[in-house]
Amino acid sequence: MAIQNLLDRMVGVRTIDRTVPLEIEPTRILMEEQRSPVFFKDLNGGKAAGNLWSDRDQVTDALGLQKGGLTKALLQALASPRPVEEVEKAGFEDVVKEKFDLMDLPIPKYFPEDGGRYVTAGVAIAEFEGKLNISFHRLMLMEGNKFAIRLVPRHLFTMHKLAKEKGQDLKVAFVIGTCPSVLLAGATSTDFEMNELEIASALRFIGLKEGLKVRRTKYGIPVPADADYVLEGRLTSEMVDEGPFVDITGTYDIVRTQPVFQVDRLYQRKDAVLHIILPGGLEHYLLMGLPREPVIFKTVRQVVPRIHAVRLTEGGCCWLHGVISITKNKEGDAMNAAMAAFTGHPSMKQVIVVDQDIDIYDDRQVEWAVASRFQASRGLLVINNAAGSSLDPSTEGTTSKMAIDATKPLGDTKVFDKALLS
Repeated sequence: MAIQNLLDRMVGVRTIDRTVPLEIEPTRILMEEQRSPVFFKDLNGGKAAGNLWSDRDQVTDALGLQKGGLTKALLQALASPRPVEEVEKAGFEDVVKEKFDLMDLPIPKYFPEDGGRYVTAGVAIAEFEGKLNISFHRLMLMEGNKFAIRLVPRHLFTMHKLAKEKGQDLKVAFVIGTCPSVLLAGATSTDFEMNELEIASALRFIGLKEGLKVRRTKYGIPVPADADYVLEGRLTSEMVDEGPFVDITGTYDIVRTQPVFQVDRLYQRKDAVLHIILPGGLEHYLLMGLPREPVIFKTVRQVVPRIHAVRLTEGGCCWLHGVISITKNKEGDAMNAAMAAFTGHPSMKQVIVVDQDIDIYDDRQVEWAVASRFQASRGLLVINNAAGSSLDPSTEGTTSKMAIDATKPLGDTKVFDKALLS
């Protein structure tokens, strides 16, 4: 669905009619109320929208899922990918340009010390020697048709390396403005051989009963047909400085030498709206963290069969802190669940394990469980000298991880139960 159509259907959209400058001001507006979608009618002469997926309910509703059903739907999609449907025409082909200036697009500079203007909602799609990958990567605008790309050493990095070894550039299409199924699939860490577009297709089908439609670009790259913008080009062997840039913790990431992405072709809808994700904001948290929850769920379920829910918390940037709800079979299950969770998501450094009667999406209930059911002398586990997240500014080579058992003891638990009226 085009973003303009999505905005027309969303409730509580804030529309900014006035002209908004590209630097800093979009950030101020997006930060005012992050759970409300924002539509910029005139950002550098173009249209843009942010805070689209800053609330779990927005994501689940868009995918036709029941509240709380996203984790299990993602698990199902990972287990049973679904082929995509190729179409002969897509909305992003309304306007196709081979001569353009990317400086004209409504691409903001978010924070004062950023290295430049950044595309933050771009999902890279690449196909090389039969392997297809989709993944999130930030793009720092350099000039008319070039970006510096932050390329972490995972799948796209590997494909780029293989292409360079053969003396080739890697053809890539960056998609901006597409279904949350694609965004979540793009943020999912999978096996190198897995096709993430088929995960997105399966996720759409579970709730919406329709798979993902794609259209191949001139370079033959399959792109979601609902995209607003497609930037098609090549990852080159040219290297430049990228950054600084504010990452998920709201702190500045360092400057690194990174590859250049040269855009050869610009596709866009006639009514194109550029999706912008506020760095270190709720939308950034959720799109990055939600795909990790089913992995944690699956890992914990291997050691504690009765796991009910997993949540990476907003207070922990949906990356560093988590909460797990279980029903214990024996004492010690809570700590086993915590250790399994650290295995499922090695970047996490704090996990709280609670009983099924605690709503893990309510921070007050979680804190109440810690206050009334936890004693540090017997319910605290600290693991030192562990590998952690590079996104955590407090990490110094290694990190300490903390598990909190906030579950009731087995047996007579009446003293731990909240009083009810009936």
